[in-house]
Amino acid sequence: MSATNSQEGIPPHRNLRIAIFVRGKACKSLAPTFLSEVRAGKQNRFARGCGFFGPSRQFAGVSSPSRFALALTQPGEPNHPISDVFMNQQPPPQSETSKAQDSKDPRVARREKLRQIEARGLDPFGVRFDDRTMIGRCHQLSSEIRWTREDGTDVPLPDFDDPDLDYRQWKADHGPGTETGPNVRVAGRIMLARGQGKLIFLTLRDWTGDIQIFIGKKQVGDDDFELAKLFDLGDLVGAEGRLGRTNTGELTVFAESLFFHAKMLEPPPDKHAGLTNPDLRQRMRYADLAFNDGVLQTFLDRTEIVRSIRRTLDNEGYCEVEGPTLHMIAGGAAARPFATHHNTLDMPLTMRIALELHLKRLMVGGMERVYELGRVYRNEGISPKHNPEFTMLECYQAYGDYNTMMDLTERLITDSIEAIGGGLIRQYDGKTIDFTPPFQRATYAELFQQHTGVDPSDEAAVIQYAKQIGLDPEDTHPDVVRNEIFEAKVEDSLDGPIFVIDYPASICPLTKRKRDNPAVAERFELFILGMEVANAYTELNDPDLQEKLFETQLEGQDEEDSMAKMDHDFVRALRHAMPPAGGLGVGIDRLVMLLTDKKSIRDVILFPLLRPENA
Repeated sequence: MSATNSQEGIPPHRNLRIAIFVRGKACKSLAPTFLSEVRAGKQNRFARGCGFFGPSRQFAGVSSPSRFALALTQPGEPNHPISDVFMNQQPPPQSETSKAQDSKDPRVARREKLRQIEARGLDPFGVRFDDRTMIGRCHQLSSEIRWTREDGTDVPLPDFDDPDLDYRQWKADHGPGTETGPNVRVAGRIMLARGQGKLIFLTLRDWTGDIQIFIGKKQVGDDDFELAKLFDLGDLVGAEGRLGRTNTGELTVFAESLFFHAKMLEPPPDKHAGLTNPDLRQRMRYADLAFNDGVLQTFLDRTEIVRSIRRTLDNEGYCEVEGPTLHMIAGGAAARPFATHHNTLDMPLTMRIALELHLKRLMVGGMERVYELGRVYRNEGISPKHNPEFTMLECYQAYGDYNTMMDLTERLITDSIEAIGGGLIRQYDGKTIDFTPPFQRATYAELFQQHTGVDPSDEAAVIQYAKQIGLDPEDTHPDVVRNEIFEAKVEDSLDGPIFVIDYPASICPLTKRKRDNPAVAERFELFILGMEVANAYTELNDPDLQEKLFETQLEGQDEEDSMAKMDHDFVRALRHAMPPAGGLGVGIDRLVMLLTDKKSIRDVILFPLLRPENA
């Protein structure tokens, strides 16, 4: 048969014919012309390596793959086989020194096993595997395992969670019988392996759980048992067989046939020390997920939290949108942006630091409940609580206010907890957090005075206190000084969950003022164990006041620390009438940290920003 130049491994400028030889005899329907060439063992300048077909069961009457030969011929040169490779061909002999060096390198041993798997006619990197049973489903199916006496009566199985259970004795006590269970097909990574003569036990893991595989030479046959001897820790393999219990009561797949899906060519982390270096774990997240217990579950929990947030908002009638990532003005937050440049338009741009201003434009257009879950980028420091790119939720509800957003925040968090389980009272870094709503609420001014002993309305006392704690209040707006004190002395003491409400209006240029006190903005921040998790406003929708506040740069405040950045188009949008609204921003990464008990934001971001590996 012909192989076109679209096939892998075939030179694209040639059409080649393939001939397969079994036990020295050509398959007549393919290319008997070249049998004599293969028998003669001729090679020539066109010799190349070539791939092999799959297991011998694909070919009727073939019982052993070790006698396959595959020849490729170039059209027009029938006397010159391009390749003559037998699957049982041995590698060239090695020197003793070379053997000693290779024996110390597990990679060499793994590649030798890969070669042997290929020699058995198998693809060492697998093929499609249908009708697979997830391991988590196997645990559910354990309820279908039965013990049937010889007279045909079924006996209820014992409680396998009982630490005192002796299942072997239990079976003896209930008379002669047979254990039956459903047939399953599982696939996963080998996490543990041990051999006992003609038995091999594996622990297989997929992303739903672990299960033991029993491989007996009598049960799987000689060929599959020899294949099992080529398995290494970390390999991806499959097994089909009966689901049952060993004499120790462990849930097990009693394999009847085996499958090979992918050879792991790198040695896995040490089973005791593991992959522990934080930088290496984050750089090699694939190995961290595969071999460190609990890591995969953390990120699956993150997925459930994000799903829950979307589900809650969708059920509340919100519409999810996708705003632009490239902005001409870095607005909506107080942060330093990443700068970039559009070559075709020859214009400077920034990566977005917030989602806010475009979502408000959509409210002007009539999208009354709108949200976006997306990445934002801030060119700032890195810490256990900060990563330059992170995930934010921002949502806006027409005809609401910051009280509306407080209620919504509680629902988002409690629904997320319900989605991942574990209850509303949770542990984080050895401390207990009670997420039972309603959360505590306290004003900015109350907390300021409580934690500093200073009346925030007493400007002279505030200035004096700032100097006492090492701040420089000279040439700085009093509200900026108050906020620096609040960040230094109050925030870390807020165990929460607590809504800090009613901030100084001058530091909140996108927020509506309280009607009875224009010096106070209707803003809240949610703090949990000193960490800001959410920020919300009653949104300012007065275009004239918004334009004035955009033009106001507070004395002593750096530009990147200010939200006062003029955006003429946003002001123009407000002139088209935006309804009164509540707006909310939630840091998804920090929320996941708290709900999964992770101390660093890098432990909940799959691929955090890292220095170059060799820097």
